[in-house]
Amino acid sequence: MKRVFLSTTSPILTGLALLILRIGFAGLMIPHGYDKLVHFADYKVKFISFLGMSMPVSLGFNIFAEFFCSILVVIGLFTRLATIPLIISMLVAICIVNNGDFTGKGQEATLFLVAFLSLAITGAGKYSLDELIFKQ
Repeated sequence: MKRVFLSTTSPILTGLALLILRIGFAGLMIPHGYDKLVHFADYKVKFISFLGMSMPVSLGFNIFAEFFCSILVVIGLFTRLATIPLIISMLVAICIVNNGDFTGKGQEATLFLVAFLSLAITGAGKYSLDELIFKQ
């Protein structure tokens, strides 16, 4: 028991921390995407146009990232790949929607960005479908 709590490299605690990070941040992102999905008609006329894409296409990308990719992150399936659209979406939210204000109005997007960048680097961890399916 001492080894688990006093070790700096405990695989059990690392896996648990990544599980909490995945479920916490991606789980909190899902309602954002779901709201946009069910109110698509309302959002498509006032959503930002990103990289020359039309507003409905930009909204569709955002829904894909915030809803569908977040579900993949929560269950830990294709986690590193699923974080890429989420990272892009959060960068757009910080840089374009909030005019680079990452500490004020863009603070929420910044927090999500940091979490998804961390998951992109570390992967899903021990307690994930990635580990179960792609175990090496």
